[in-house]
Amino acid sequence: MSNDMNDKLDVMFSLRESFMEALKERNPNEYPDWPINLSNKKSQQHARDMALRGVEEMFEALQHLKNWKPHRVTEVTEFDKDEFVEEVVDAFNYFFSVLVLTGVSSEDLFKMYKKKDMIIRDRLNTGY
Repeated sequence: MSNDMNDKLDVMFSLRESFMEALKERNPNEYPDWPINLSNKKSQQHARDMALRGVEEMFEALQHLKNWKPHRVTEVTEFDKDEFVEEVVDAFNYFFSVLVLTGVSSEDLFKMYKKKDMIIRDRLNTGY
């Protein structure tokens, strides 16, 4: 990954965390203080809730895909890419919130992404 792309990931994390801080200032009950301790039940519940909100946003994005049913004869030719991507961004925001809450940095995510990429490529090459 180029430094430019890594910088963009840093910016995305920074934007999300600053939004979370602003929201917490306006509504102190919206987020707990972070980083949260994931061995704590209440923290796990909060992280799970944030992740599920992201999943819900992905479902909203999928609602824009009209031609996925194999039995459908007609095709819907209209597709609003901007609305689709906006919903995916909403999902990313919730997923970024989970990462911020749990103390995962953009660098941590990038390192784990590269590690996992090596694993799945190895699986591909070894017939997993």
